[in-house]
Amino acid sequence: MDLEGKELKELFELANQFGNRRYHKLTRQDFEDYRKFDYWRYINGDSECGTTQESREWVNNHSDWHCPICGDRFSEKGGRTIDHKLPRSQYPWLSLEFKNLWVICKPCNQEKGEMHWYEYEHYMLIHHPELYEGLRAMRPTQLLQALKG
Repeated sequence: MDLEGKELKELFELANQFGNRRYHKLTRQDFEDYRKFDYWRYINGDSECGTTQESREWVNNHSDWHCPICGDRFSEKGGRTIDHKLPRSQYPWLSLEFKNLWVICKPCNQEKGEMHWYEYEHYMLIHHPELYEGLRAMRPTQLLQALKG
């Protein structure tokens, strides 16, 4: 499936179509994998990212001192969070797919919320056009193309 050249609205509709179709086929293993993510990321229910040794190492290896969205230092924005580019509420089977994870600041994570990636791109284009091109470059293309399956 070629996604290049498609408008955001068309991409968003495709993603919803595939996500909704797959969501009804979740298996017991999908739910076990979904729970593994929480145990990997959090320890004792702490909501700060990187609280287990493994997730702390992953965060350190996959981020620098600045949020890839807003460009501000994590320390100036209340810290880092591990976020899913495609929300786990819509795509729980991608919870532990590391291509779906990135490290962003807490305010950017809260602003993104549970938006689907294309919905988020559209939101950023409208509300923060100066940040859009950088965000578009981080589009999880492989994951989005894999939704067709």
